[in-house]
Amino acid sequence: MSVYDYDVFETRFGWMGVVASINGLRRTTLPQNSPDECLVRLGFDTFEFRHSPGRFTGLIDRLSRYFDGENVEMDYQDIDVNDASPFERSSWAVCRTIRYGETRTYKWLAIKTGRPKAPRAVGQAMARNRLPIIVPCHRVLASDGQLRGFDGGEKRLDLKKRLLDLESNGIHRSEERR
Repeated sequence: MSVYDYDVFETRFGWMGVVASINGLRRTTLPQNSPDECLVRLGFDTFEFRHSPGRFTGLIDRLSRYFDGENVEMDYQDIDVNDASPFERSSWAVCRTIRYGETRTYKWLAIKTGRPKAPRAVGQAMARNRLPIIVPCHRVLASDGQLRGFDGGEKRLDLKKRLLDLESNGIHRSEERR
């Protein structure tokens, strides 16, 4: 059994957990109400973990700044998703190109992955996204612009809206500084 490094930390939006292998980040949680909820979502009952807060100092700083409303991109963060399907990896890679404050549709993602008739499959890949915020699936909307599933089907659309509002406000603050 592999041993993974982890940490749990508090942001303005709630508690988050992160897990990494030697190759990169493997899992993040969305903000939760408690550290224990994070541990459950990280899979503590399935994998062996080693508490390694020092490993995540830079990432925790970037995530904290993000939740404080700062335009912080995560697309250069090393990730380890080699055990995901090729379609999931492709969908997540394209999703990572969606810039802070922008949104795209599932259809757009499907076209960009080379599968223009597969927006529902892209939606399923986003539902299986185990790296929220790093793979910003909250920036993906239905073709009609409506918010759809979020947090693996948990329907936390309120959080999706808060994240989109946070980014929208961050864009406006950046424009005011120019």
